[in-house]
Amino acid sequence: MRDNFLTQEVIESFHRNGYIIVPDLLDQEESDLLRTIARRDQMITAMRTSRADGEGGAVELVVENELPSDSIYSAIVQAEPLVTAMETLLGDEVYHYHHKMILKEPGTGGAWTWHQDYGYWYNNGCLFPDMASCMFAVDKATKENGCLQVIRGSHRMGRIDHVKRGDQTGADMERVDVALERMELVYVEMTPGSAVLFHGNTLHRSDQNRSEFPRWAFICCYNTRSNNPYKEGRHPRYSPLDRISAGEVAKAGQRHLLKLESA
Repeated sequence: MRDNFLTQEVIESFHRNGYIIVPDLLDQEESDLLRTIARRDQMITAMRTSRADGEGGAVELVVENELPSDSIYSAIVQAEPLVTAMETLLGDEVYHYHHKMILKEPGTGGAWTWHQDYGYWYNNGCLFPDMASCMFAVDKATKENGCLQVIRGSHRMGRIDHVKRGDQTGADMERVDVALERMELVYVEMTPGSAVLFHGNTLHRSDQNRSEFPRWAFICCYNTRSNNPYKEGRHPRYSPLDRISAGEVAKAGQRHLLKLESA
């Protein structure tokens, strides 16, 4: 995993815009391992669920609260460069809130409605929006296959009311429409292994995948220690991360792939 990618300029950009894009955060070997493992992982096949998008499609995903031992997923979540970056951006120790794989298959992958992650994490007992996510492109992410969209600077709006839309929870569209009039809509197109880190209040969505190419994404979600939920929710309370060095990601991926091939 790429190290020392945060500069003062990048940090200021995150606080100003609510997100930063990090090209090639995973190197070629790590990116190839993540994609190969995800495609072969029978747990992903067994655990995938579907959520109607309210637009005639559905998003398939797998959400996990626990870090599987000695896997490429846990290695990425706990990799020192990513954890340190999150702590720098959020100003506190962070812990693993959950991680998930988004599975947008060619021609069928559904949309995600406009939302803030804190729009519903709020209901899990988190008092503050001191939370963030890192989305890795498993496949190439483009406008055509439903890449992430963000509204630049929308995290400064604070938490917006959210309502059910299909099987998803979406932001009040009156506010979203005004935000789109006043702020820039950004399509986050990325190559495999690249990542976008975004604040818990940043408005984001994605379109349906109408292309012939898949668009899978791996998302690591973090909460701050001082924002430990005051009640039981869908995702865990604070527990310290076992940090690993950047060079251990590929090694964990090689072991993970070997286990899959020998199963």
